[in-house]
Amino acid sequence: MPRLPTDARARRVPGLHDRPSAAILAERGRLAVVAVNRAAEEAGVLPGMTLADARAILGGGGGGGEPGLTTFDAEPESDARLLERIAAWCTRYTPWTAPDGPDGVVLDITGCAHLFGGEEALVADLRARLARAGFESRAALADTPAAAWGLARFAPTLTLPRFAGEGTPPSFREAANRPSPAQRGREGPAKREGGGLRALIDPLPIAALRLPPATIDGLAAVGLRRIGDLHALPRATLAARFGRAVLLRLDQALGRLDEPVSPRLPVPPHGVRLAFPEPIATAEPIARAVRHLLDTLCAGLEKTGEGARRLVLEAHRVDRRLEDPPQTLAIGTSRPVRDAAALMRLFAQKLDRIEPGPGIEVLVLAATEAGPLGAVQRALDGGAADESELGELVDRLGNRLGERAVLRLVPRESWLPERSVAAAPALSGIAATSLWPADRPRPVRLLAPPEPIEAVARVPDDPPIMFRWRGTLHRVRFADGPERIEAEWWRREGEVRDYYRVEDADGRRFWVFRQGLYRPGVKAQWFLHGFFG
Repeated sequence: MPRLPTDARARRVPGLHDRPSAAILAERGRLAVVAVNRAAEEAGVLPGMTLADARAILGGGGGGGEPGLTTFDAEPESDARLLERIAAWCTRYTPWTAPDGPDGVVLDITGCAHLFGGEEALVADLRARLARAGFESRAALADTPAAAWGLARFAPTLTLPRFAGEGTPPSFREAANRPSPAQRGREGPAKREGGGLRALIDPLPIAALRLPPATIDGLAAVGLRRIGDLHALPRATLAARFGRAVLLRLDQALGRLDEPVSPRLPVPPHGVRLAFPEPIATAEPIARAVRHLLDTLCAGLEKTGEGARRLVLEAHRVDRRLEDPPQTLAIGTSRPVRDAAALMRLFAQKLDRIEPGPGIEVLVLAATEAGPLGAVQRALDGGAADESELGELVDRLGNRLGERAVLRLVPRESWLPERSVAAAPALSGIAATSLWPADRPRPVRLLAPPEPIEAVARVPDDPPIMFRWRGTLHRVRFADGPERIEAEWWRREGEVRDYYRVEDADGRRFWVFRQGLYRPGVKAQWFLHGFFG
């Protein structure tokens, strides 16, 4: 995107696109031109010029209505954020996208091009959409990222591919679980090195290899100005005189060394997508497309012996702007699942949140979290012997109420009542065994935290004969205790507690405790901690 700063400015300032304009930046004590639009370039203003030279060619100043060159301060940080959004928008073509320097985006379209009618059709669609959004672009497609980088920036002419002859993509097409760069190997680029790929990059200038300026100047000084000039020299000589970087960049461009694209976000282990020849905008086709994606995704999960734990659905609308993220729906499961019907029931609760507008043209489904899932043992009568029905209920409640709202309490190694249990996922595999002896009953409900009460006891070590809680006086009829629970020695706070089970005159039963040991002249502290029955 050679005119990213000026294109971004023209999108915000009406009428600026047709006037000569340039972005300027202070460099080494001078104002330099860093980007120009097409009108300024045709008038002779080029990036790298000083502002004084540019104004000598066109005149003008920074005013919006003045004749001549319109200038504005470059905003590299803002341009970088815009480039990041454009890279995110490009995920409609492939999940492997990333910003590439200050003015480019790299896409690894392996396994995705057929969804858009082929490689040339994909490139044409990408450039057409960028043009409609107001961005000028140069695109190149090659076997290696390095070759594509050089062709996009230094090729003298780039022929825009056409859709003609590519045919119409079918209504349902999806990308299989895409292999990693290491799995793809280097057979393709290596076999074509002596043919198409090398013939394309040999005429390019040395700068197309992404070398430092000092190295480029050094190579030019000895007459090495084109990539093709490097092949005639021994590799050892090149490395000794100009450094290993020359051979590294050359081998990356020719595919001798692998240079995988590092995506802007982690690529999910399993993902499928559908591209539609005509946008869909009603509930039934959307639901049918989601079910088709789920069937395909579950088939891929079965091959790897895994189940999905979290799924994310992205809907790309026809009228989506570069600034707008795709609409997303996410569901989670309490255990690995690859039952398409069960997953569809979870999505069905949320599909009405998608606003199709004028239509959805691409749907992308990804399993962002997955886990091992082996074969399920079934009962003799054919029914499931596992907790699949309970698991589906937990998943439906979790997706409706929130994952943190469906929990279970599991024991924790602590004798303090308020620390003896912890919240865990509803279907966690932690055994529900209690650390407390069975002959010591515990309340069905605890107060968090324990509430102070005013209690009266005959002697310091006796249970209370009466206590006042929240303004109400309770006279104790029966009492049992004490049960002493020591403070945990590894925790600094806390004192010993003497617990009593008491019943008042109305038959209500409470769990109260006295905190701390008896100290003459010090009033005992009493607390109510729970209720029985």
